[in-house]
Amino acid sequence: MLVSDFDYELPHELIAQTPPLVRGTSRMMTLSRATGTYEDHSFAELPSLLQPGDLLVMNDTRVIPARLFGQRGGLHTQKSSQAPSGLVEILLTQRLASAHNDWSVLVKPAKKTPVGETLMFRDADGEELLRAEVIAEGEFGERTLRFGDAEDFHAALDRIGHLPLPPYIHREKSEPNTMEDRERYQTVFARERGSAAAPTAGLHFTKDVLERLCARGVELSHITLHVGLGTFQPVRVERTEEIVLHAEPYTLSQVAAESIARARDAGRRIIAVGTTTTRTLEHIAREAEKAGTEIAAHSGTTGLFLSPGLNDEFKLVRGLLTNFHLPESTLLMLVSAFAGKDAVMRAYAHAVEARYRFFSYGDCMLIT
Repeated sequence: MLVSDFDYELPHELIAQTPPLVRGTSRMMTLSRATGTYEDHSFAELPSLLQPGDLLVMNDTRVIPARLFGQRGGLHTQKSSQAPSGLVEILLTQRLASAHNDWSVLVKPAKKTPVGETLMFRDADGEELLRAEVIAEGEFGERTLRFGDAEDFHAALDRIGHLPLPPYIHREKSEPNTMEDRERYQTVFARERGSAAAPTAGLHFTKDVLERLCARGVELSHITLHVGLGTFQPVRVERTEEIVLHAEPYTLSQVAAESIARARDAGRRIIAVGTTTTRTLEHIAREAEKAGTEIAAHSGTTGLFLSPGLNDEFKLVRGLLTNFHLPESTLLMLVSAFAGKDAVMRAYAHAVEARYRFFSYGDCMLIT
């Protein structure tokens, strides 16, 4: 199947630049997998649209201030007193399994940051808080940085880092995100620090909605997948069969594993909040099936790609709450695999006509 088969026309003004004034007041379309029919609702209606006994699984990853602006300081082999040679911007995408605080990053300008380059990151007063060396190069601006034994690394990020808003959300260069962004580009149940992007379907939830879900008899559970390149990197091939996703780290707790197994064994619906949760649950199910074991607590990585005709048999997930995704994106392909491409594209056409708000700060869709 062609990647271009997942293209659609989207007026620029429908790309949400800010969240709704009040969290939880987004619109929500419902889409039936069985009939392909859709209806217009509000997110506040979610508890009444789910069934007692449903298991709602959410991704509790916390977005880190992963965008850093610094200076290039010259090759590591040169004297450290060399004057800075230019500005640099990096996006931390994944911490690597290393004792040296190594990170996979995207860097701009990539051509001027070869292996051996030193990068320095300072606060507004000019105090250097972080220093890193480029130790490996990859494609499309990917680099591996070694920060070394930087004390209070995350405290330094909190001081000088910026939340990594997607490029279609436009902010002034002098303030890449606002105080509103710092609150609203984070779910109310975010806990485990490590994501380079928000699991955006979770942004709609409020404490009130979570309480009403529990009162309705919906069981709540959490998994953790730290969002990175596997979720948001653009597609650069022509056919879906050629797509290979970057692996992203996840953790399944004992409590979550038991909740998922109980719901599956009892025939209760498992509703995933977001595509990141969906990929994680389906990866876990496939790995357990392959090994001939029960679903159990563990940590790992997943690069599972779900698309029509490719891994499109869903083993755990029977419902999906998700935002509206970019044309030709792997996230739109996942949704199409779950609900059927024709039905999804009809629903998207209606969303455009009905002036829904799209992407990270936009409205959502409940597919059951």
